[in-house]
Amino acid sequence: MKPATLAAYDRPVPRYTSYPTAAQFDAKVGPAQHADWLHELNGAAASLYLHVPFCRELCWYCACHTMAMRRPGTLDDYANVLAEELLRVKQAAPGLTLDAIQWGGGTPSQLGPARLRMIGRRIATLFDRSSGAETSLELDPRHCNGDTAEAIAEIGVTRISLGVQDFDPAVQQAINRIQSFETTATAIGMLRAEGIKRFNIDLVYGLPYQTLEGLDRTLDLALKLSPSRFAVFGYAHVPWMKPHQKLIDEASLPNADQRAAMAQRVTDRLVDAGYTRIGLDHYARPDDALAAAAHEGGLQRNFQGYVADKSPWIVGVGASAISSLPRGFSQNVSDPAQYMAAIAEGGFATARGIGLTNDDRLRGTIIERLMCDSHVDLEQECRRFHVDPEAFIVSIDQLSALERDGLVTKHDWRLDVTEEGRPLVRFICAAFDRHFSGAAGRHSRGI
Repeated sequence: MKPATLAAYDRPVPRYTSYPTAAQFDAKVGPAQHADWLHELNGAAASLYLHVPFCRELCWYCACHTMAMRRPGTLDDYANVLAEELLRVKQAAPGLTLDAIQWGGGTPSQLGPARLRMIGRRIATLFDRSSGAETSLELDPRHCNGDTAEAIAEIGVTRISLGVQDFDPAVQQAINRIQSFETTATAIGMLRAEGIKRFNIDLVYGLPYQTLEGLDRTLDLALKLSPSRFAVFGYAHVPWMKPHQKLIDEASLPNADQRAAMAQRVTDRLVDAGYTRIGLDHYARPDDALAAAAHEGGLQRNFQGYVADKSPWIVGVGASAISSLPRGFSQNVSDPAQYMAAIAEGGFATARGIGLTNDDRLRGTIIERLMCDSHVDLEQECRRFHVDPEAFIVSIDQLSALERDGLVTKHDWRLDVTEEGRPLVRFICAAFDRHFSGAAGRHSRGI
């Protein structure tokens, strides 16, 4: 990437896992609206997302909604409340069918075998599942034993996402996550012995003390694990939002040039190893469902990243979980204690959200196609939402600058992201974001 381009775009920008982004959510959407919006899914299909906001200990790089928790009583209470919220969802949308299930966090396996089995039984009792529906679960390999692996298999998990981030001991020390290659390989072996065949490896670039040479060694080791997919994210340093990130020395973080070189090295290495590049930061084997969805134009992007789900709708349960519903986004209160108290009162725990306008749906579709396909037919999408394409294009005043900088090309109504622009696709999407002001303090760096 050209130095001038790096300098021009080294600034904060949304990750565009939704549009409007969570920064636009407010308290106008509450439990009553969430219940009404869920009712519209009666007889429809959606993905189910379960958020477990607990880990054994806190990693300093993490920007997720999670906290360190080891108290069995709190884990019991949370599991019971999660099961109760699932019942509320069933009551609001009795004919809901599940196209996919994802356990996220935090560390869902922190619940332990008995609680996982209890919630798994509740899901199986309440909801029908579409044929071929996948169940995925995020796992910390450092805390996986035979009982946990057996329980995960029993509740129907078909794909495991394992956090690795980096195998370099110096980097691990700096982010408070000590995890050897052997520990990770042992966890995968236990899960494979239980019949689970599909694995994702999560890596992060831009971490403290990380170098290209160290990243190469991490990639060498990660490739030995033969995962189906990789998700490789740029570290989001947002200490104003996540105070524990202040424990990371900012002087140890790679600069924009180094981060860009790391991102390119990841792409080069994984593509050379036979993985298909998916969107901005995912890589999948050609026979994986994610690669098939990308090839067929069915790739989606949501709060869980890139997915091959058939339904565009997500029902989120648990503290901080976000639902993507036909009429808008709704999010549960983030604090686990407040979440449990809200469910105990007999309703939902919805704290904020946003209803969608026709303009939001148009812009959201354009942004998703750019993030997923690297191109979009602007006229086709405008016509689909009954918007005059010429008037809409005139309103996007940043397009000429993006063309000038070589990030996009425009032929008639088709907008294509160039290879130069692909690492900066979030900035291209920002041109269509009527809410984004570019102000610092809300988002992480876009490089």
